[in-house]
Amino acid sequence: MLVPSDDHFSDSHSADAFHLQPSSQPTADSARDAILQAPGFGQHFSDHMAHIRWTLDDGWHAHGVRPYGPLSLDPAAAVLHYAQEIFEGIKAYRHADGSVWTFRPEKNAERFRRSARRLALPELSDEDFIGALKALLAQDHAWVPTPADANDECSLYLRPFMIASESFLGVRPSHEVDFYVIASPAAAYFKGGVEPVSIWLSSHYKRAAPGGTGFAKCGGNYAASLAAQKEASAQGCSQVAFLDAAENHWIEELGGMNLFFVFSDGRLVTPRLTETILDGVTRNSVLTLAEDEGLTPEERPVSLDEWRAGAESGDITEVFACGTAAVITPVSELVTEDERIRLSAGGDNAVATKLRTRLLDLQYGRREDTRGWLTRLV
Repeated sequence: MLVPSDDHFSDSHSADAFHLQPSSQPTADSARDAILQAPGFGQHFSDHMAHIRWTLDDGWHAHGVRPYGPLSLDPAAAVLHYAQEIFEGIKAYRHADGSVWTFRPEKNAERFRRSARRLALPELSDEDFIGALKALLAQDHAWVPTPADANDECSLYLRPFMIASESFLGVRPSHEVDFYVIASPAAAYFKGGVEPVSIWLSSHYKRAAPGGTGFAKCGGNYAASLAAQKEASAQGCSQVAFLDAAENHWIEELGGMNLFFVFSDGRLVTPRLTETILDGVTRNSVLTLAEDEGLTPEERPVSLDEWRAGAESGDITEVFACGTAAVITPVSELVTEDERIRLSAGGDNAVATKLRTRLLDLQYGRREDTRGWLTRLV
């Protein structure tokens, strides 16, 4: 089988290298302003999208920004039959001076390449990945909402994705690939605000298995979680947690977020990364910020038994989930077919709240960025 070559990986492009085809029917200012007042999440999209094409012969080329709209795909396009695709999630934040920034985009670009390798897709350089974000925001910066106050978590959610677009029926890596970035204004992920959520423990389904694609950010992983998510919703739970596929004993992650456990002695524990757990950018940031808050971060296996015992004894004082969309969300209980695991201690979610505030203050420019995590887009 032919695997996409990395011969063109070193090609670099700035935002200026993207050819602009402006929309002839941009959203009226009044209509856009109305959307930004109540954007929801993933329901509305900005006027343009960035695009780069890859072919086996020419590598990455045809960098451009064009009007947002339907894609033209042949019914035999490889992505429709073999699910050869990956994506990322990242946000753009409006700062008080009107400038627009994003948070650790090089980490998303790095993970995008890891996902590409696993799905036998061509790798995209940091320059092209971040350049596409900048090129799109140069046109659609008006779609980045302005927070009303420090409690307003509005942002512009950016969705880079890559699809196998060659038309053929045959199991091999595609010789034609397209990379896009689309943008959607977003309010807080959970409609009810930052309230502790109930988590359903899936006993029938597994999100990922050793040797699979669990560490890659590909649509198949999320599709595999949806049946369990339906179970969670039927049980009145907001999210679903998965155990490992090998032993059905170790906590891995939620359908779209990583998990953390706060211990009474100041330890902040999260399941260690394996090939079945996604390396979340928010997860990585929380581990770093934890030391600033006097916590001792640990990455190690966490069993269902430890969660149960720690909750009962008070050794575990908080549990929270984290991800780009929801930031940090406290977990109130783990619901299984036989029990409800609730924390006997804590209740104020002080650690989760403190870390969440620190992270948001960094992203919105309310705290000095001493680590160089912010990249200006506009």
